[in-house]
Amino acid sequence: MDESLEIRHTHISRQFNAELQTIHTQVLEMGGLVQQQLADALAALLSNDGEIADRVILTDHKVNAMEVAIDETCTHILARRQPAAGDLRMVIAVIKTITDLERIGDEAERVARMAGHKASAQPHHARTYVGVGIEHMGVLVQQMLERALDAFARMDVETALAVAHEDEKVDREYDSIIRQLITYMMEDPRSIPSALDIMWSARALERIGDRSRNICEYVVYFVKGKDIRHVSLDKAKAEVGLLG
Repeated sequence: MDESLEIRHTHISRQFNAELQTIHTQVLEMGGLVQQQLADALAALLSNDGEIADRVILTDHKVNAMEVAIDETCTHILARRQPAAGDLRMVIAVIKTITDLERIGDEAERVARMAGHKASAQPHHARTYVGVGIEHMGVLVQQMLERALDAFARMDVETALAVAHEDEKVDREYDSIIRQLITYMMEDPRSIPSALDIMWSARALERIGDRSRNICEYVVYFVKGKDIRHVSLDKAKAEVGLLG
C-alpha cells in the first residue's frame, strides 16, 4: 500500500474508533439519566410525593432528545463508514439499546403519573397497598437496569447473561403483586382506584425488567455475534460457550 494511502487509512480508522467510543459513552450517559428517572419515579410512588412525580414527567423530553441525537449519529456512521462485522454489530446494538432506554424512560414516566394520581387521592386511599411488594420489585428492577448498563459499559457477556436471568425474579414478583391486589380489591371495593394505580405501576416495572434484559441480549449479540432472544438461559450460555 502507498505510504500516503496507509496514513490516510490509519487516520480514518482512528476517527471511526473515536466515533464508536463517543456513541458508547453517550449511551451510558443516557442510561444514567434513565436510572435517575426510575429512582425518582419510585421515590414519588413510595413517598406519595407529587412534586417528584411532576419532575419525572417534565424531564422525560431529555431522554427522548438523547435517543434522537444518538440515533442520528448512528445513521451517519452507517452511511459514511459502511461498517462490517463487529463494528456493524456495535452500531446495531447501540441503536437497539437506546430504543429500550427511551422506553424505560416512558415506563418510569408512567410510574410517576400513577404516583401523581395517588398524591391527589383521598388520604385513606393514597396510602393503600403501596407496600404490597412494589418497593421490593422496584429495588430488583433498579438493580437489574444498573447491572445491564454495567454489562454494556464493559461489554461483559457473563454479567449480561446473569442479569438477563434476574428477569425471572421480577416476573415472579409481579405475579405475586397482581394476585394480592386482586384479593384486596375484592375484599374492599374502596381500594380499587389506588390498587389499579399500583397495578399499572407494577406492570411498568415489569416492562422495565424486560427491557433491561433486552439490553443484556444486545451485549451478547455485539460480543459473540449470537442472537439469544427467546431462548433459555442454559441454551444462551451454550451458544456463547459459557456452559460448563
